[in-house]
Amino acid sequence: MKVVLLAAGYATRLRPLTDDRPKHLLPVGGRPMLDWVLDRVHELDEVDDIHLVTNSRFAPRFSDWATPHGVTVHDDGTTSNDDRRGAVGDLKLVIDSAGLAGEELLVLAGDNLFELSLREFAAWWRDNPQPASAVPLHDVGDFELATHYGIATTAADGRVIEFAEKPSEPASTLASTLIYLLPPEHVAFIDTYLAEGHSPDNAGSFLGWLAEREPVYGYPFVSGWHDIGSHSQLLEADNWLRREAGLPERSSYSLD
Repeated sequence: MKVVLLAAGYATRLRPLTDDRPKHLLPVGGRPMLDWVLDRVHELDEVDDIHLVTNSRFAPRFSDWATPHGVTVHDDGTTSNDDRRGAVGDLKLVIDSAGLAGEELLVLAGDNLFELSLREFAAWWRDNPQPASAVPLHDVGDFELATHYGIATTAADGRVIEFAEKPSEPASTLASTLIYLLPPEHVAFIDTYLAEGHSPDNAGSFLGWLAEREPVYGYPFVSGWHDIGSHSQLLEADNWLRREAGLPERSSYSLD
């Protein structure tokens, strides 16, 4: 299994913290955010290659971080939000440049922190009829809150039957995380999706498109999940992991 970490965003909502460093390397709980993600990835014995895609502005920062971790960094050549490739475009770039067509892929957002066991998730995925993709679904428990996420509706067997990005009237409260397990057969559909002119910006759009054509299963979980996009979410995640690490909580975020 190959891992692709998506980390090409510019995190403009977190400025000035992200003026000269990527969001994914901001410290939370006393460690860079991505260190916590790698802890989860290393639960999987079958992972034999880890790739990270980022932009030209932050590629040197990621290269410094990646070397001791054995992670391969891919520079997507962009320099601002104006010329960004988007999550699906960046995934396509890594697949092509690293020769990952024909491989099982675990695709992760580099700014999602979670308690979910990837080992248990992968084992559950393999128990489903194959080929199929899978995505963990976090129950946010509130329909108003659900309007801020990509929301999935599932059948009795767990198959995703509908996916809506930030719906005004959500059909469920199951929010899609950007943690995807894709079999080789479904990795090939990324080319088709992009060739048909669909948006490369949002990975959830690809997931919904795929679910209309092929089996995609949702894995419900209720343990901790933080999708970090704002200063308040960053502070919340920092204090969550500071508690886990036995560190005192803080009333405001600091790089120290």
